[in-house]
Amino acid sequence: MSKEKVALITAGGSGMGAAAARKLAADGYRIAVLSSSGKGETLARELGGVGVTGSNLVNDDVKRLVDLAMEKWGRIDALVNSAGHGPRAPILEITDEDWHKGMEVYFLSAVRPIRLVTPIMEAQGGGAVVNISTAWAFEPSPMFPTSAFARAGLASFTKIFADTYASKTIRMNNVLPGWIDSLPATDERRDSVPMGRYGTAEEIAATVAFLLSEGAGYITGQNIRVDGGITRSV
Repeated sequence: MSKEKVALITAGGSGMGAAAARKLAADGYRIAVLSSSGKGETLARELGGVGVTGSNLVNDDVKRLVDLAMEKWGRIDALVNSAGHGPRAPILEITDEDWHKGMEVYFLSAVRPIRLVTPIMEAQGGGAVVNISTAWAFEPSPMFPTSAFARAGLASFTKIFADTYASKTIRMNNVLPGWIDSLPATDERRDSVPMGRYGTAEEIAATVAFLLSEGAGYITGQNIRVDGGITRSV
């Protein structure tokens, strides 16, 4: 069994997920990446790791990633859950099907890999999970209705998970990014941020890496805003 730390990153082909994979690889983790585009598999190879082209909406694809990491390294120390983009529309125009799609994209996409890696972490004596959520989970915006409702649910899930697994040395926290440079930039959005700029994917990755580190060993069940102060009054 490998003594090196192993990190799984879902939806890691681009944006914040890819930045997290690069940062964790630089910090010495072995990396396994899942993405639907194939970019994650390419990135993983570049970082000396392994990848699976598939969807975090499909349990079998997530299991392939977990199984691949276990076959290669025999352990999983860290899980980073990123996500794609769910449906957007005026709130009363969102169909039942799209509300369910939002739950799949923003909530169950995290629950699936958590369900698979938790027994592994428990058996090996610990681990840590970080879910990349959104600054609007607690201050919902009509721009992102399905994201806001599902990620508010993810925050509750995280607290219950922390209550259940903290004694087993398995931690879980959420990172709540604001306007990040992996999104299209507009002056209106930039001007709404007290710091006067978009954040960078690398800043989110650095926060993720800290929350997975031994230095964050007493932090669990938390929602950490990384948003330039845009939700400072919440």
